[in-house]
Amino acid sequence: MKMKDSILIIGTGELGIAMISNLNKYVKANNIELEKIGVLDLPEVFEQDDKVLKVLKQVNADPVPLNLKENSIAELANVIKEYDIVISCSGFSIGAGMQIKITKAVLKANIKKYIPWQFGVDYDKIGRGSAQPLFDEQLDVRDLLRQQNSTNWIILSVGMITSFLFREDFGVIRLSEKRVNALGDWQNSLTLTSCDDIGKLTISVLFHKPEIIDEVVFVSGETLTFKEIADRVEEFFNFKIDRVLWDENFLKSELAEEPDDNLKKYRLVFTDPGVSWPLSKTFNFQNDISTLNLNQWMKENF
Repeated sequence: MKMKDSILIIGTGELGIAMISNLNKYVKANNIELEKIGVLDLPEVFEQDDKVLKVLKQVNADPVPLNLKENSIAELANVIKEYDIVISCSGFSIGAGMQIKITKAVLKANIKKYIPWQFGVDYDKIGRGSAQPLFDEQLDVRDLLRQQNSTNWIILSVGMITSFLFREDFGVIRLSEKRVNALGDWQNSLTLTSCDDIGKLTISVLFHKPEIIDEVVFVSGETLTFKEIADRVEEFFNFKIDRVLWDENFLKSELAEEPDDNLKKYRLVFTDPGVSWPLSKTFNFQNDISTLNLNQWMKENF
């Protein structure tokens, strides 16, 4: 009988690195022995990215070179089946259909537990047919998981990754112009969670006793209205913020002009109530786990 679990983390982007680092911290702090840790990404990542190689060496993880796009579901499943637990940190940037492909491979591999890349909003609440078609794919993944009972799963809803809020091309906070653009209404709110906190909370949920299985778990750093976000930014940077409301009519007309623009889809869909939830609802609040609020995140990153 196997006593130690093995874990595969897919992806070495910002979230993947945070996941690997927090897994390492947690198992050391809690004296957990794992059989092995694997990290899956493109072959060239392990050949060329010194930062990734350094992190892998620190945690004694095995590089697992594989091209998610080019390799078949069967080939991917053949790799995944060597592990008990899979955490996917490869997001929307790898392309439409990829979350379904990875999930099908995981289910084909018949592993013990899967944490899919669902690190976003409340897709169940938003529902199908939103401005962002990629959100429908997330619901397809949930359907695949809920229709089977061989592999246990955990989904973490985190809201928006805090760093995304500061992307100039996303357009909400434009520091270069000293401006905050509110999406839909100044009283609309966003739940924000830092990448490092997502890593920390994912690992905490994974090892939580009693075991959490087949459940959507809500976490957050902080939930703020767009007015509160503008106030915080103005106070932190100590300059006057120009405040502009992008109402739904404006956002819809912008998207109509460029219907394939992913960021304009995001702007419109982030006016939905399913993008935020109260702190009291979250796993971190209920388990007294500290997370970064917006001010703390800005202090660490600026």
